[in-house]
Amino acid sequence: MAALAAAMKYAEDRSAVVFKPSDSTGDRLFYVYRLLVHDERLQPMPEDQVSEESLRHRLEMWYANQLGDNDPLLK
Repeated sequence: MAALAAAMKYAEDRSAVVFKPSDSTGDRLFYVYRLLVHDERLQPMPEDQVSEESLRHRLEMWYANQLGDNDPLLK
């Protein structure tokens, strides 16, 4: 998932975390979501709506907004 990879790169470039190969995808999703909310890059969701599926969607939308209009991934 390109969105998760980009969010992880953002977190690591910010020196907020060093991800380990043993970290689960779910743990990575939750961490980068909370970091992006903290940095005001994403609007927080109500806690009862936070799930891996909803986080994947939110990260995909965030990532799509980071890409240029002519990026092939948007086609």
